Amino acid sequence: MTTDHRTQPTTTPASPASPTTPARVTVIGAYGHTGRFVVAELLRRGLVPVLSGRDPQRLVALGELYPELETRPATVDDPGSLDRALAGAAAVINCAGPFASTAAPVIDAALRAGVPYLDVTAETEVVLDTIAAYGDRVREAGGLVVPAVAFYGGLGDLLATAAVGDWKTVDRISIAYALSDWRPTDGTRVTGKVSSGRRSGGRILYADGRLQARAGDAPRADWTFPDPIGVQPVVGEFTMADSATIPTHLSVPDIDTCMTVSAVEDLGSADTSGPVAVDDSGRSAQTFLVEVVATRNGETRRAVASGQDIYAVTAPLVAEATCHVLADPHRPSGVVTAGALADARDFLTALAPGHLTLDFTN
Repeated sequence: MTTDHRTQPTTTPASPASPTTPARVTVIGAYGHTGRFVVAELLRRGLVPVLSGRDPQRLVALGELYPELETRPATVDDPGSLDRALAGAAAVINCAGPFASTAAPVIDAALRAGVPYLDVTAETEVVLDTIAAYGDRVREAGGLVVPAVAFYGGLGDLLATAAVGDWKTVDRISIAYALSDWRPTDGTRVTGKVSSGRRSGGRILYADGRLQARAGDAPRADWTFPDPIGVQPVVGEFTMADSATIPTHLSVPDIDTCMTVSAVEDLGSADTSGPVAVDDSGRSAQTFLVEVVATRNGETRRAVASGQDIYAVTAPLVAEATCHVLADPHRPSGVVTAGALADARDFLTALAPGHLTLDFTN
């Protein structure tokens, strides 16, 4: 089945208190590259972002663009400021990296406020830390934490879940990323350095039911992507947050990941200019395709998503998850990843208009 919608997404009512009162959602790091996309997407969906972050000057500048919205400075080393930032909010979205520094303090503030927490981290170690440190605590408190609802983490998780479908177990999940180019933001570079430091410059791979350290050069091969991309050289063991989110709810011993060589080379380029906007929404010209292949007993199932700008598409991903959380009176508790939050195919299909082209083979 192929879904190719080009219209704007419909607005999802999401107020937990009243169908006529828009819910407030605090956005930490609202002035960052991804944070700005998130603020705009929440507004399109009828929610009321509360603008927050640690840099007062950047916060004021963003507030001038949205004079109708409230600005609340907050820093992770000042719990009181986080409490003030979350006061009266129905949920909080953390867009402030590096998440190794921000996730725990903001989750703690969300638990104090009694509101769901979502973030857009791509830091695999942060997802693992969140699950280990907060799983039981959040569940016992009746709270909800949804990490890595972003291009790296949430999208692969959703595609893998949709591909697996009704299979109870799967032998292997392969995730292949094809980017036309990759001009990383300053935030991506900083968080990449943090993750690399935690790995002592090595990399990780999900194999034999666990994440394992790898040293030396990453393997290279060719991957045949759907047309019109076709055969491309890829770097293997390009492990992202999907390899931490997927095993939380899918039974799979091995997850293979790869990225087109040209994108990996862009990531290490000396050019640090970052993404360049080409339309009124702020999206860059970058295009992406993510193919997920689930294998069981020689049988394969696929799910593919393509679109424009990996940073921009994070906004509808986390906004859709936020709307789902706020609208669900029986939402789960604990640390729950995007693929387990709702029916994955329905989630992606709802997201598709204006954001994704989808193809499912099962």
